[in-house]
Amino acid sequence: MRPGRAVAATLTGVAAAGAAAFAWGALVERNRFTVRHEIVPVLEPGARPLTVLHLSDLHMAPWQTAKQEFVRSLIRYEPDLIVDTGDNLGHTDGLRGVEYALAPFAGIPGVFVHGSNDYHGPVFKNPFRYFVTLEDVRSSRRADLDTAGMESFFENQLGWLNLNNTARAIEIRGTRIELFGTNDAHRDWDRLDLLPGAIEEVRENVGWSASSRDDVLSIGVTHAPYRRILDDFVNQGAELVLAGHTHGGQVRIPGWPAALVTNCDIPADQAQGLSHWRSGQHDAYLNVSAGIGTSIYAPVRFACPPEAVVLTLVPRPE
Repeated sequence: MRPGRAVAATLTGVAAAGAAAFAWGALVERNRFTVRHEIVPVLEPGARPLTVLHLSDLHMAPWQTAKQEFVRSLIRYEPDLIVDTGDNLGHTDGLRGVEYALAPFAGIPGVFVHGSNDYHGPVFKNPFRYFVTLEDVRSSRRADLDTAGMESFFENQLGWLNLNNTARAIEIRGTRIELFGTNDAHRDWDRLDLLPGAIEEVRENVGWSASSRDDVLSIGVTHAPYRRILDDFVNQGAELVLAGHTHGGQVRIPGWPAALVTNCDIPADQAQGLSHWRSGQHDAYLNVSAGIGTSIYAPVRFACPPEAVVLTLVPRPE
């Protein structure tokens, strides 16, 4: 074969492989919904196990019926607690899909924080810029999504607790849990300065005696897992931290353990999955979800399928 023909054949093969990979990511993998299971030993000895369903980054559009049915099907895991780490809306009419998807979970204890896509609808962006810099978080756009309607649905119909820059407490199956969270750190909407006071107020008002503090499980919840957030949560006493935002990188190299991009400053090898986060002498389990959706302007996943996470909390070894 002549050199020119060899080069042409190689280029044709590369183009065909790229087209096949794009087709797989756009048509197959982004709808290949999965459930990741993790066991987290954070409860007191003798405590009954708890099932936590971690949902993140639905980026819901009203026509995404397969995604909605997948979320509804997760009720089969009979969760004791649902943690939603934001970016639920992906379209101006996305709330209809969110309401249908989450309706089976009404009455199950839950908490939520927001991501920026709970306020602002998606816009087209050049995806390659994420490889060279973080997204420019400065925005003068007005909120164009029904944030108030979503909050009303979460709080009044599902019975979930809003953790945006505040703290709350609940008791589930005999385990006392304090939870604290932030609004989207990616947009600098987190108010870490408010958390110590909010946590102290919860501890004063909840009625749990100071002598029983060792029996309380502390959980931190945020959308974007920036280092400053994770450090602060761990230093506030969190034993488990849950976050989303990264999409697990969304497009990854098969077999490569780290994400190519994270869109925040978390280490790339912790952009998805269960790991440990350490700050000073403190330590917590960190679960970062790859999320269930994508932007409607970047509907591709590769080597990183959409996921919900089922965490089984079990007693620590004695």
